[in-house]
Amino acid sequence: MKMLKKIVREDNFLSLTGNVVIAILGIGGFALLARSFSQDVFGQWVLFISASSFVEMFRFGITNTGLIRYLSGADGSYRVKLIGSNALISLGATVVIAVILILCKVLFPEAIQHSGYDMFFTWYPLLAFLNLPWNVALVVLQADRKYVQILALKAINSGGGFLIILFHYLIMPLGLNELIIALVVINAITSLISLLLGWDGIFYIQKASSETNRELLHFGKYTTFTLIGTNLLRSVDTLIISLSPLGSAAVALYSIPLKLTELQQIPLRSFVATAFPKMSKASLLHQLDEVKSLFYSYSGALTYFFVGISLVTFVFAEFFVLLISGHKYLVTDPITGFNVVAIVRVFSLYGLLLPIDRMTGVSLDSINKPKINAIKVFVMLVANIIGDLIAIFIFKSLILVAIASIFFTIIGIWLGMYFLNKELSLSYSAIFTKGILFYVSLFNKITHNRYERCVRIENNIR
Repeated sequence: MKMLKKIVREDNFLSLTGNVVIAILGIGGFALLARSFSQDVFGQWVLFISASSFVEMFRFGITNTGLIRYLSGADGSYRVKLIGSNALISLGATVVIAVILILCKVLFPEAIQHSGYDMFFTWYPLLAFLNLPWNVALVVLQADRKYVQILALKAINSGGGFLIILFHYLIMPLGLNELIIALVVINAITSLISLLLGWDGIFYIQKASSETNRELLHFGKYTTFTLIGTNLLRSVDTLIISLSPLGSAAVALYSIPLKLTELQQIPLRSFVATAFPKMSKASLLHQLDEVKSLFYSYSGALTYFFVGISLVTFVFAEFFVLLISGHKYLVTDPITGFNVVAIVRVFSLYGLLLPIDRMTGVSLDSINKPKINAIKVFVMLVANIIGDLIAIFIFKSLILVAIASIFFTIIGIWLGMYFLNKELSLSYSAIFTKGILFYVSLFNKITHNRYERCVRIENNIR
């Protein structure tokens, strides 16, 4: 029982559990909507979610990464000022974005109506204000490593959304407009809970200082682009496909493999969420050896873990497509000629590259090199866009769009390791050695064993 309690309270376990729960609810809701909507309507839903995710990267990317980095080693009045500045800047960004979207809706109504993004321009300005408090709360809680509270907020939001979709699927079908209204209401409820519990720090806005505002904005001018670029790396495929002659049906087909990559992203997001505060705190204390050690451990452990995930995804690709979207997406589409299962298998290979790529970016941010990380992401984004344009407009192939993801990620790994090696003098083999040590140490914690081999490996790395 003590062993079980120790595992359940461990940061990585709590973070992973939270992301697993959210992913299950998200994929479950996605599967129900794929079965209940036509391809065109489902494509509009995907565009709404993709556009919302992209804009939220800008809204919260300005301050989120910087807040986690600085808050990890802050206390007293400085901590309160940082939280206040985060809330103030996030609110300002929300106002600016809402005004821009409303003006676009008023000035270009016909173009927006026929673009597939009508629902986004109609509803996102309201959604942006209603989901602000709970999203601000998430980043404060992550900096404080309060993963139980993070799990609670995400479960309320995602669980409420899933119940609405389940109601739509089993009891009373809802139109796309009604579904989005329900989503807005769920976000409002989640934000109200975070406000009542005081997790968001919105009321610290008056404590914000020009010093902390400048500090977060200086760091954020790079991390904003990094986060937007990272999101674009995932959503630019959908955006370019939607603007191409392939249309909404191709968006719907491609969205299924993209959704399945979330299975691969679950452990990655979970471990990164715990690694970044630790690495940032070590960096602020000038403990670069500890930063390097954490980079080795997380990169190696995740790479080994992803070998298993990618193997399962590749072998059981048909089963996952059937589970997510039903029989209609299992065979080659007779109109477009695209095969969803083949694209899933390409993405399973892409998943093998994600851990080291993501950890190089996190490490650069943690040692206060966000500009270098932004350059890395910019190069990856340019490579992805070029690859997508060639794949879609020249070869008219969705599977080549997926293959382009592999190439831009290889470029990202090379750039990340090159820049990070200049700062930390890395030993490349130590990534895989330390990855093994991570699992040996985890086994020792669970069983209370102590192996001499574990000690020898540790000494060799040092």
